[in-house]
Amino acid sequence: MTAATYMTALNGAALLSEFPIGDAFLAHGRSLSRDELYQRQNVMFRRCVARAWAIPFYQRLWGNAGAQPGDIKSLDDLSRLPVFDKSDLMASIERAPPFGDFHGRDSYPEAERPPVIIHTTSGTTGNPQIVPFGPRGREVQNLLLARAYRLHGMADTDVVHSVYGHGLINGGHYIREAVTHWTGATFIPAGTGVETRSVRQVELMRSFGATVIVGFVDYIKRLATVAQEAGIIPGRDVKIRLICGHIGQEDRVELAKSWGGCDIFDWYGVADTGTIASEGPDHDGLYVMEDAQYLEVAKIDTHAPADDGEVGDMIVTPLYKDDIYPMIRFNTHDVTRWRPGSSSLGLNFRRIDGFLGRSDNMVKLRGINVFPTAVSSMLPVSGALTGEYICRAERDENDRDTLVVAVEVHGNTTDPALAESIRNTLRQKLGIDVVVELAPAGSLSPLTQVDVRQKPIRLIDTRHKPSATRP
Repeated sequence: MTAATYMTALNGAALLSEFPIGDAFLAHGRSLSRDELYQRQNVMFRRCVARAWAIPFYQRLWGNAGAQPGDIKSLDDLSRLPVFDKSDLMASIERAPPFGDFHGRDSYPEAERPPVIIHTTSGTTGNPQIVPFGPRGREVQNLLLARAYRLHGMADTDVVHSVYGHGLINGGHYIREAVTHWTGATFIPAGTGVETRSVRQVELMRSFGATVIVGFVDYIKRLATVAQEAGIIPGRDVKIRLICGHIGQEDRVELAKSWGGCDIFDWYGVADTGTIASEGPDHDGLYVMEDAQYLEVAKIDTHAPADDGEVGDMIVTPLYKDDIYPMIRFNTHDVTRWRPGSSSLGLNFRRIDGFLGRSDNMVKLRGINVFPTAVSSMLPVSGALTGEYICRAERDENDRDTLVVAVEVHGNTTDPALAESIRNTLRQKLGIDVVVELAPAGSLSPLTQVDVRQKPIRLIDTRHKPSATRP
């Protein structure tokens, strides 16, 4: 018997019917009632639970929490299961190197084992983690991202310039597959500044007539500066109409202006789960793909449901991942909050405010939670600032915690009025006082690694390092 290959294991038309995109998605999201949505979610969830019970990782995780097969009958029982996160996956890999025991491929009869695709996370919060995919899980992940891009307005006539990284990292490959498998747009896989130099990237945009940029906003902002310095004028030489990225709380007006005026859309997902939520043409929060994902917004300390308007961890159960690496209650440690009110588009899916920071990269100072990744949206709009910054959490000899925010500026780095203006703005928005340091343009890139990382470093925490003055 010939083993199944990636393509023979798939039925693209059936997947597209199950997870529609474009106008079909809008019709689907308007016609599906909340009761019908729950019934759909519950059927998918029960498949995932049955699959997970065959996998050593879940047998151990759930068994240690006192759960037995048969205990979890529906989504109503979800809170009886423990959450898990990257640390549990890394422990699984240490237990059974090199792939861990969480993927479940070995639990299939040999003749039925699906092919497996291996990628990794970016390693932003530590060592890269293995991320395995089966054909169904992988292609639904691609479909959901294509759904987001279509919701943003990506058309078959677009030329898409991607600045996501490749290599082992999942990001660039999955973005490429989403665009090439499920849209008719032309795709340019430029990658990061390491893969294709920044100057060369803007030259390629001009040469190929790029109309859409996809990637992380920090590097997209950097490319606009590089283009200007190279004499390639956004809006004249490069006519970008759409940026689809991970926007967070950054100033969209300034980003759009830096590219000559364009529309900007946000979407959210992580390597393990795929696309979870996407902004729509109404620019009113991010629609959770609830026909494929079950999202909880949970209190950071207890994992109990967060109150309306309260920031909490996103705990995700991708309901479509029932082949390789099922995920049930995965704590992303990315934080958001539910957005109230109904959709102006008439979609019956809930919305979130998008990515607001990371709970495992949170700095607690004098009782206030500070998310360094959110500082970019709080910096004053000024032509004196480049937009680059990094935070340092420090502890003095009196055990007092301080947050130092180093901000890149054009020109004078000894301007006390500018430093005081930034300090006052941050104090008002953060609720605590910080120390502001002005740094020359480009000087922070060795620390932030904005030219080489998909997600720049925004926090250096030295508080837990032993002090040289202490025994």
